[in-house]
Amino acid sequence: MEHTTPDPSTMAPMSQSELNAIAKKHSMYLQGEIGGARAVLQYRNLSGLDFTEKDFSQADFTASLFRESNLESANFKSANFFACDLRNANLRYANLCRVDFRGAYVSGADLTGADMTDADMREGKVMRRGSDGTLEDQQRSGGGTGSKTVFTGAKLKDTNMAGVQANQADFSDADMTGVVLKDTDLAGASFIGANLAEADMTGADLTNTNMRDSVMTGAIMEDVEDQGMISFGAITEADMGNRLENLGKGLSELLEEHMLWVSTAGKNGQKLDLTDYDLRDVLDLRKFPLTAIDASGATFIGQDLREAEMQSGIFDRGDFRDCNLGGADLRGSSFKYSVFTRANMKGVKLCPLEFKKDGQESRLKRVDMSGSIMKYANFEAADLRDCILMGVDLSHANLKDADLRRADLTGAILDEANLDGAKLDGTVIDLNDL
Repeated sequence: MEHTTPDPSTMAPMSQSELNAIAKKHSMYLQGEIGGARAVLQYRNLSGLDFTEKDFSQADFTASLFRESNLESANFKSANFFACDLRNANLRYANLCRVDFRGAYVSGADLTGADMTDADMREGKVMRRGSDGTLEDQQRSGGGTGSKTVFTGAKLKDTNMAGVQANQADFSDADMTGVVLKDTDLAGASFIGANLAEADMTGADLTNTNMRDSVMTGAIMEDVEDQGMISFGAITEADMGNRLENLGKGLSELLEEHMLWVSTAGKNGQKLDLTDYDLRDVLDLRKFPLTAIDASGATFIGQDLREAEMQSGIFDRGDFRDCNLGGADLRGSSFKYSVFTRANMKGVKLCPLEFKKDGQESRLKRVDMSGSIMKYANFEAADLRDCILMGVDLSHANLKDADLRRADLTGAILDEANLDGAKLDGTVIDLNDL
């Protein structure tokens, strides 16, 4: 199916008061009241507006802009979002049953807990008439003409997507933990780097899907069609590493010995070595002192590490996908070649750790995150002073108001990264990469 649409840059923004008036008339329409009118908002700029808990079921939003709009807990049952731009929108717990999402651009949006039962996410082209009168693909304002529905980097945790039509859709780098995909049509879809832990794909059509580098732990794949499915690099339970119970001691006892080792400069106790251990399911891990531990190659996927004390540790090659590290103290630690895709790093401390000795000049130990993958991570207001970020992938990352003074981003990938309000004095960075 194809639609013709005007240039997105010509769409005048709608005001909140105007939207509220339309919502009121649409509510009257749904209830069959005189004076009501169905909401038909095709090709409109609705970016940044608040739809919270409003009822827009059966509304038509064809090819409209919803960038960073708040649609949380709203009812859009059977609504038309054909070819809409919903990048970074908040769709948490929204009712999206039977919505038309063909050709929609939902990159970076948050759909945690949304209900997308029987949604249609197949291809859908948006066209415009060229200067010679012929129809041509409409360029997405973010680049590209693709007709696929794009959910790259989106948060779809625990979303109900049973029975959806999503062949050829792009779910690369999306968090799909616990998503319900029963009897879905996902033929040719891309899940590269996605987190599909505990996903239920019973009866799904996975023909020619690309699952490369995805997290598949606990995924249910009974009665699926998987001919031609690419699963190279996919992470299963067997790839998660050693379990703590194999150490023979509880974490509290091990950390007690470790802290004695730290306080006595290695004379007593024993350094805690959690290299290649699976730490995903350790309860209250953030409450334990993790200072100076060695957790190289450890798996932390989905862990709650808010305000955690993780200074001067070694976490190289660690997997922190979908972790909440908000406000954590990571000063002086090493995270070389680690994965932080979609991690919440808001307010995190990644600045140097200062060591002082009597009569000697103080020494700074910088955080080293060289070569790490941080796509779609949130570093808002984070302290990254002097941080070594050489060769990191910060595609679509949020660095708003972050302190990057004197940080080294040589060779960093910054495609679509948000640096609004970031402090860049003395930062080694090529702004031409933005």
